[in-house]
Amino acid sequence: MNQPPLSVISHFRHIRRTNAKHRTRMIAVLSTCLLAGVLLTLMLGQSFTPLTTVLHVLGGAEVPGAGFTVRELRLPRAVISVLVGACFGLGGIAFQTLLRNPLASPDIIGISTGASTGAVFAIVVLSLSGPAVSMVAIAAGLGVALLIYTLSWRQGVTGGRLILIGIGLAAMLQSITAYLLMRAPSWTLQEALRWLTGSVNGAQLDQALPLLVALLLFGGLLLSRRRDLETLHMGDDLAAGLGVRLAITRVVVVITAVALVAFATAVSGPVAFVAFLSGPIAARLMGRNGSLLVPAALVGALLVLFGDYVGQFLLPARYPVGIVTGVLGAPYLVYLIIRDNKTRGTL
Repeated sequence: MNQPPLSVISHFRHIRRTNAKHRTRMIAVLSTCLLAGVLLTLMLGQSFTPLTTVLHVLGGAEVPGAGFTVRELRLPRAVISVLVGACFGLGGIAFQTLLRNPLASPDIIGISTGASTGAVFAIVVLSLSGPAVSMVAIAAGLGVALLIYTLSWRQGVTGGRLILIGIGLAAMLQSITAYLLMRAPSWTLQEALRWLTGSVNGAQLDQALPLLVALLLFGGLLLSRRRDLETLHMGDDLAAGLGVRLAITRVVVVITAVALVAFATAVSGPVAFVAFLSGPIAARLMGRNGSLLVPAALVGALLVLFGDYVGQFLLPARYPVGIVTGVLGAPYLVYLIIRDNKTRGTL
């Protein structure tokens, strides 16, 4: 059996080392940007708080004037923004990689819409509030995902069929949501509308713990399948030939991705296009250098964190983060649809 020349082996080893260095460098840059963004949002708002004062407050010191602003107002928004963005980013890239289509995002195929409809039903019809609304939203998101997957099954699930069924179901759920809002009494209408726009206004630190647990649990499970997920991206036949258990991998990825999106939606509402944008942005930054799960989570966190800051302080009026990310994501969605008409779109 002929062996490849040593020069070819050395060339491929050099490419792998170069790709690994680039990947490590980009993850470090994204992590540094995220840390800098968190510190920026803690320091800057309607007033400026020096970095030393912020660090003292975070260390537990009581600083008159700054303690309440940093600990009670800015810190919860920053923490929730990072966790929500990471969950959306992980869930979005998992679906896009599994179905090999950048349009296969939870906020496009109806999963976020299902959670939203469940939350509006809980607020308007059941008169629930707080954690109860979150639980209904999570259950609704999981139920809609199961329904989409079941309706898409025809001796297997294809990306195109699942996307079309998801879009159709999302349109139906949006009609139900509109009907519920039309029938809503005035005292619940404002709360439902605030929740639907996607916002971290009124974020509390006690909301961070269940979100962090969900991120560590489901995100960790997703990361444990990253090699199988990347292999699936190259096609089912090749993945099966390489020993990937297709059915189990699909079920695990779908359940974990849906759970991440549902938990994030339950806390902040459906922040538009974060799950949709995080994967493609990460792919442009990283190239095809390994799994995009961690980079997409970092990009998602950055999108929500800076989107919220821009909406609060850099525009003529205050807007929820979902408005800002929606303005960013809508043109990209149009671009992808146009590109998909010419070529089979991939990340």
